[in-house]
Amino acid sequence: MEDVSVVGGGIAGLAVAACLDPERFRVVVHERREEPPSVETSLAMWPEAQRALAQVGILPGVRQAGSGFGGMALRNESGDVLLSARPSGVIGVSRADLLKLLAAALPASVVRAYGPVASLPRPGLVVGADGVHSIVRRSVWGDRTSASLTPYLTLRGIIDGTVPPGGGGEYWGRGQLFGIAPASRGRTYWYASYRSDLGPAGVDVDQALAITRARFSRHTDAIDRVLMAAAPAQTLAQRVWTVPCPGSYQRDGAVLVGDAAHGMTPNLGRGACEALIDAVTLADLLNTRPLPDALRSYNRRRLLRSQVLRVASSAMARLALAEKGQPLRDGILRLAHKPWAAAAVER
Repeated sequence: MEDVSVVGGGIAGLAVAACLDPERFRVVVHERREEPPSVETSLAMWPEAQRALAQVGILPGVRQAGSGFGGMALRNESGDVLLSARPSGVIGVSRADLLKLLAAALPASVVRAYGPVASLPRPGLVVGADGVHSIVRRSVWGDRTSASLTPYLTLRGIIDGTVPPGGGGEYWGRGQLFGIAPASRGRTYWYASYRSDLGPAGVDVDQALAITRARFSRHTDAIDRVLMAAAPAQTLAQRVWTVPCPGSYQRDGAVLVGDAAHGMTPNLGRGACEALIDAVTLADLLNTRPLPDALRSYNRRRLLRSQVLRVASSAMARLALAEKGQPLRDGILRLAHKPWAAAAVER
């Protein structure tokens, strides 16, 4: 039996622990707290992530708990459509529901240890699944890989009621964006981003929500309706942090997965998806290969792809939250929409 200590009991950490062979590995998952997240948010599960969920064995449960995406649109701040699309096969699922399903998939032999991790657990392999402020990454890779604070604040939440008719999609304005999407059980997921000096830690949710209502007031009826229903107790307000490329995801008996490896802005909706793909890729390699070979192969498979997505997500954030040039940006998007729409009609 080989020892594996998973630091972090979020999506990536639980998925790794669920997939490791219990006949070969003694697995301990170290988690900061026992209680689930107090605020619900929604995650988009793209087809690649759904294949990872199938490997974990919980895809049917995610499909049952989640909701499909209908027609979505990229809009200007007045609600005029710049681009429209019908995402194929994308599932929206509550983070809380996903964590419950992952926890239920853990083998009975997995030990869950609660409390802060002050030093790396040894002996054995240490899996850093502890987010953008990863103690594993800082301890093994050094301070040069510390998370970087972006100028952006993001608010997220789920409210009762379906998406307002014709209101779904993402609204891009001057230095701000607002998103409205379906959530599970007939509810609505919303999010907003803009530059802010609040925080960086312990953002006052009441203050952030009041600022958000003022910034987006009278833009569209759909946004007004969502923000009227949003309550501080059901809203998450956080500054956005990113993680610089550590050069390698494996070093000195430690390996990084999820946000600890490639924490990115949320603008591509890929963070949770890539965390799941990291987890099942790493677990499959550890289950079938000697440890050194497994870690090298994991690094080759995941480093470049995930770092490309991290860079692309930052570029999308700069485009969506640009403070200047909105007319030019929106005009280009409208031009791109015309051949796209024409092709859809022909099909």
